[in-house]
Formats: sequence, structure tokens, C-alpha cells
Amino acid sequence: MPDARDARGPVASHILPSIPVGAPSGPTDSLLPSAPVPGVRRRGPLRRGAIAACLAGFGLLFLAVRRDRTGAVDLAVTLRLQGRRSRALGGLMRVVSWPGYPPQSRVLPALAILGWLAAGRSRSAAYLAAAWASGPLSSLVKASMNRERPLAPQVRVVLAPLGGSSFPSGHVLTYTVRYGFLAYLLERHVEEPALRRASAGALVALVALVGPSRIQQGHHWPTDVTASYLLGAAYLMALVARYEAGDTAARRLRVVRPVSIRRRVAGVAA
Repeated sequence: MPDARDARGPVASHILPSIPVGAPSGPTDSLLPSAPVPGVRRRGPLRRGAIAACLAGFGLLFLAVRRDRTGAVDLAVTLRLQGRRSRALGGLMRVVSWPGYPPQSRVLPALAILGWLAAGRSRSAAYLAAAWASGPLSSLVKASMNRERPLAPQVRVVLAPLGGSSFPSGHVLTYTVRYGFLAYLLERHVEEPALRRASAGALVALVALVGPSRIQQGHHWPTDVTASYLLGAAYLMALVARYEAGDTAARRLRVVRPVSIRRRVAGVAA
């Protein structure tokens, strides 16, 4: 005769291995475990520490830039990076930065959110919309800093529709949160391995390259870019943590309800 736990399905059998089907109903429901997503509890303290470290690093850079302590380093790194010129490299940097300019910076987010809604994943779409809210955060920090952008002839500046403060880089901050979270969703929900790796990998590469592209094109200083990666990473990790916490609650609800019903049925039959 098969083990009674087999009737619970793979998730319930894994989470509730020691609770018999015929256990009494009522107060014993409080003994149910929290049913976390595997590894989430262990990652919690590490993730919180990483978020705190990123925010601390951002704060230090913010203060250093505000006090004008980074000018020499910024110029040296920019000139070194811009010293490597080639038509292919310049073309790649322009392509990487392109999604961050309007109107595509407004159209692409809407298309991504609509795509997840069409796939029946409204919760993922809502969190993706929260990721796109990193734009207002960038504008808020820009208004508080009001740093001048790099200017020619001190550095080479590629013509582009620029505006606002140089600190932080809106491209880098929004790419890190928006495309970083989209890559996370694809990694979690796309079942085809080749498609999952290709799509998530392309987005990760986009995030990694946008920072160098902003410096190479003369649109931002290196400290603008570094601070934006740190702030964006903190935002992204917090968003992922909240998303996974919602998964944990949903799993708990799916497990508790069927077990509670079986207990009540067993109690009536007895």
C-alpha cells in the first residue's frame, strides 16, 4: 500500500513529511511549518547584509562627490577607458545605451509588463512595474546632487539627448533594477533551458555593459556609474526578497488549505 504522504503531491510531501493524513483537525494547524521557498531563510541574513553594504557604499560615494573629492580619479579613469577606440567598440556602446533613451525607455517597459500580463502572470507584471519605478528614484537623487556632466574638450563626449545631473547615471540605475529583475523572472519562470539561459544572459550582459558605455561615451563619470550600480543592486535585491516572500506565503496557503480540509473530513468520518 503506498505511503499516505504520496497523495499530497510533491510539494506537500516535502514540506509536511511527518503529519499523517488522519491527524485531528483544529488547533494542530498551528504546527504547520512556514513552507519557505528552499534556501530563502538561509539567504535572508546574507541578502540583508549585501543590501546594507551596497547602500553604505552608495552613501560614501554620494558624500565624496558632494565634497568634490573624486574629480582626479574620475578624469583619469575616463581618459583611460576612452583611450581604447574602435568602430566596433563604439557601435556596441551605442547599442547598449540605446534602450535607455526616450521614447524606447518608455515603450520597452510597457511592452514587458504587458507581456507578463498576457502570459497570465499578473503578480510578476506588478513587480516588474515596481522595478520600473527606479526611474523616479534616479530623478530624486539627481535633483539632490545636481552634478555637472563631463564636458569637451576635457573628455570626448558623444552627441546624445542628455539632461539632468550627472550623478547618478539614470541608465545604470534603471537597467540594474529593471533588466536585472526581468532577468530574474525569466530565470525562474521560463521552462525551456536554452531560451532561459539565452534571454536571462542577454539581459545580464546588457546590465554589465551599460556602465562602461556611459563612461566611454563621455556621458557620466565613473563615480556616477559605480554609485548607480550600488543603489540599483540594493533596490533589486530588496525587490527579489519581497517577491520570494510572496511566493512563500502563496505556498503556505496552498499547503495548509488541502491539509485542513482532509483533517476535517477525517474527523467527520471518525
